Amino acid sequence: MSELNEYLLQGWHSSLFLLYFIHNKKSHGLAFYFRSMAKKAENIEELPQEEKEVKKVATKKGDDPIDNRGNASYSAKDIQVLEGLEPVRKRPGMYIGSTGSQGLHHLIWEVFDNSLDEAMAGYAKHITVELGKDGSVTVSDDGRGIPVDIHPKTKKSALETAATTLHAGGKFDGDSYKVSGGLHGVGLSVVNALSTWMKIEVCKDGSKYMQEYRIGKPLADVKKIGKAERGNGTKVTFKPDDTIFSTLEFERKEIVGHLRQQAFLTKGIRIEIIDSREDVPFYYSFYFEGGLVSFVQYVNSSHTPVHKEVFYVHRSYEDIDVETAFIYNDDPDARELSFANNIYTPDGGMHVTGFRTALTRVLNDFARSNNAIKGSDENLTGDDVREGITAIISVKLRDPQFEGQTKARLGTPAARGAVESVVSEGLKEYFEKYSNDAKAIIEKCMLAQKARKAAKAAKETVLRKGMLEGMTLPGKLSDCSSRKAADSELYIVEGDSAGGSAKQGRDRRFQAILPLKGKILNVERARLDKMLVNNEIKSLVIALGTAISDSFDIEKLRYHKVILMTDADVDGAHIRTLLLTLFYRYFRQIIEGGFLYIAQPPLFRLQIGKDVRYVYTPEQKDTAIAEMTAGKKGEANVNVQRYKGLGEMNPDQLWETTMNPEFRTLLQVAIDDAQEADRLFEILMSDEVAPRKQFIQSKATLVKNLDI
Repeated sequence: MSELNEYLLQGWHSSLFLLYFIHNKKSHGLAFYFRSMAKKAENIEELPQEEKEVKKVATKKGDDPIDNRGNASYSAKDIQVLEGLEPVRKRPGMYIGSTGSQGLHHLIWEVFDNSLDEAMAGYAKHITVELGKDGSVTVSDDGRGIPVDIHPKTKKSALETAATTLHAGGKFDGDSYKVSGGLHGVGLSVVNALSTWMKIEVCKDGSKYMQEYRIGKPLADVKKIGKAERGNGTKVTFKPDDTIFSTLEFERKEIVGHLRQQAFLTKGIRIEIIDSREDVPFYYSFYFEGGLVSFVQYVNSSHTPVHKEVFYVHRSYEDIDVETAFIYNDDPDARELSFANNIYTPDGGMHVTGFRTALTRVLNDFARSNNAIKGSDENLTGDDVREGITAIISVKLRDPQFEGQTKARLGTPAARGAVESVVSEGLKEYFEKYSNDAKAIIEKCMLAQKARKAAKAAKETVLRKGMLEGMTLPGKLSDCSSRKAADSELYIVEGDSAGGSAKQGRDRRFQAILPLKGKILNVERARLDKMLVNNEIKSLVIALGTAISDSFDIEKLRYHKVILMTDADVDGAHIRTLLLTLFYRYFRQIIEGGFLYIAQPPLFRLQIGKDVRYVYTPEQKDTAIAEMTAGKKGEANVNVQRYKGLGEMNPDQLWETTMNPEFRTLLQVAIDDAQEADRLFEILMSDEVAPRKQFIQSKATLVKNLDI
């Protein structure tokens, strides 16, 4: 895998640009990432109780949140041994998913989860993750400390047993931990097996113990090395094995995001990250007294709420701990983040189903009881009540059943009933207590219902079932002769001038050209009914062949390469950003399928006599000129042409540099972090000026070669 590089696509229009991260691969392998930069220097994210008051719904007697504390003694007998360690190095993917970047970071999560389990059980308040200059990682906590006494079954120290035996941990008998994120108990042992070396230090009962390992094997028995400087705790340091992993580069942004998320989900715990790989160590600290309320406010930071009080409820139901918070905003998109035992479940599951059921039923009941919905009027649908919601759903339970190898969906049936019951009761109490908020929420949902009906009517006139198949392709589309989607390419170009050159320069057998007139509609705030009367968007939808919204069908995509080709100036970058917003919001499956690309036309044409070169950056230009003039009189003979637009190239030049599969460079658009991408599109493309201004100011020093 090639090195990950920063790529700043300059698209300032009314002070607007977008930050991209790109893999340096040519043509088919290039990837395009939406990310933001983590700030350097000292960073603290802390929301104390007095600054962010949490609006709790009163819990009834007997409905208090579950006491997650297990057996406080926590000794060797609590460590349950299931099987040996031998398979890990042979098939690491079975235990950590991959041996690439994802698997590398999974090592941190495995060790961190052990510390987090101590926090969820009520025994730890402070966790630190440190990245060392030598490529090592240290995770430390102030929990009870891993037991060091002799295990009754293995006859070895419980510490050594946990670190060298697969499925050995305190999470299987339900006594030491009531709930656990490190479900499989493979944490320490797998990290040990996949590390060049590992060192564990334990402070327990006033003494300090230590054991070291090489490739999974202990160098000596656990030994007492002195007195504990403070209280109890565990410190694990490991260095991943470079013979196992294809990369050893830890991504700080990914780690910061994960730790922030866990701090939100575990109220009152302080989590720190220290990156000592730089000369000036990077430091970030998270502490959120508000928990999920703070989480909702963070996710919703770039949106405008339509009501004042965040809904929050936390109580237990039949041994399942349910915690939920939400707020509605003026954006049409729904944002639902769900977790089970602090494990993110991107595909939802039973807990999300329970939340949605309760929300829809209670809102309809309230709307009818207050005459917002009358008689035979249509009820609010699930889509109506979820429009504009930012919600966090978190459950903690014993023995969660996850569907799929990646734990992407919670399948425990009891979670549905627990969440449905808790949210229903909590929401009724919330509406009674905050009547103005209840009214604002109902008005928001009723407006969503009206917009849905209007959009449906508009869509039926433009995209009736079967209409796309029979509709004549746009007259401006110069289609290719191939009817095989896998072989076909669609170039979306800016304006008739570039469209003319592209049509003449293309290979008609497999390359289609669709010129767009001017700048398309910014769809970030536009509803579907408004979009479908826009001629440029309508032409694009018809050309793609997939339809749109709930009629979208990726199998009907007519081209397996959809290529955005715009001018290398400010307007071109803005058009590209508008198109990316359209594809992200309404054609995301095209991105996820790897079908969307960005063309990379050259910025300069250099010529001395018959020596002609095309270069893409000013740095490449300087290097090329030096090479071309070496041994000659100087630069005076070099003809330098700066391409401001695609229309300045003749058809042969455009084919040679940008459209010929043998020589061109394409950037493949890919979503690395959907939540971060969503946040960035909202900041850059919405009506809110302040967040965009702040973003631009924070990235201003990164801009190179600004063309205005």
